[in-house]
Amino acid sequence: MPLLKDLRVVRSSIDGYGVVAMRTFAAGEVIADVDGVAWRDGDAVDDRYSLWIEDGLYFDMVDQTRWINHSCDPNAGPETDVADDGAVSAKIVALRAITAGEEINYDYAFPAHLAEPCRCGSPQCRGLIIDEDEVAAVATARASLR
Repeated sequence: MPLLKDLRVVRSSIDGYGVVAMRTFAAGEVIADVDGVAWRDGDAVDDRYSLWIEDGLYFDMVDQTRWINHSCDPNAGPETDVADDGAVSAKIVALRAITAGEEINYDYAFPAHLAEPCRCGSPQCRGLIIDEDEVAAVATARASLR
């Protein structure tokens, strides 16, 4: 696994391990060009550290970025691209200024059928790791069970 000099993996109060910035990042600055491998539905991979790219296509992160935790109020976000030849690339970009020592996080935005309980601790916490646009669908589905 390549080491990214501006990031450090540490124990996290959010969940297990997390990634902290070793220097200040400005809003819009690329924190890391992610090293990883693209895979498709049906491939035999450990998908716990993968970014969803599009239906059936994922990007397994294999550097320190794989330990970036979720937050419902993130300070960073992934940007992905699929080239004409099918090559997938990803980077993590600061959404706001991030100070040295601050934990880096992004919104995992899981689809509703993959939602998990959230422990981000943000005042904006949705209670689930779920795409913000799908929260209402979960509430509707729960109401129909009553």
